[in-house]
Amino acid sequence: MSDLGWELSTASVLFHEAVARRLGLTAVEHKALGMIVRGGPLPAGALAPQLSVGASAVTGIVDRLVRAGYVERRPDPEDRRRVLIAATADRPDLSAIFADLTREMGTVVARYDAEQLATITDYLEQTIAVLRKQTAKLSDAA
Repeated sequence: MSDLGWELSTASVLFHEAVARRLGLTAVEHKALGMIVRGGPLPAGALAPQLSVGASAVTGIVDRLVRAGYVERRPDPEDRRRVLIAATADRPDLSAIFADLTREMGTVVARYDAEQLATITDYLEQTIAVLRKQTAKLSDAA
């Protein structure tokens, strides 16, 4: 089982590295873009803990995403002193990049019944929680 975990982790990291390279980004920049797209406009300070990086690192990540044309800085309409990071309307359509993955994973998921999917979902939720906890530990130690 431990080898499967390692293989899954490696395959996932390498897949996201390949997606990032296709977009001209690093893996962390790609993940940041995904968080901004999915989470809506958010302050850079909210992005730092999600990425487990410091404020200065987030500034560099956001600067590179702005230069690439994927995000923009906007004044927060509720607090004009604060700046929000928002995805631009003309950012690349990531759904095209993920279309094959989505289709193939749909085929995999279709092999399982509701009870099996509930078990798989529980396993994944617990794994995500453990990974987030361990990431925070490692980040705090650095």
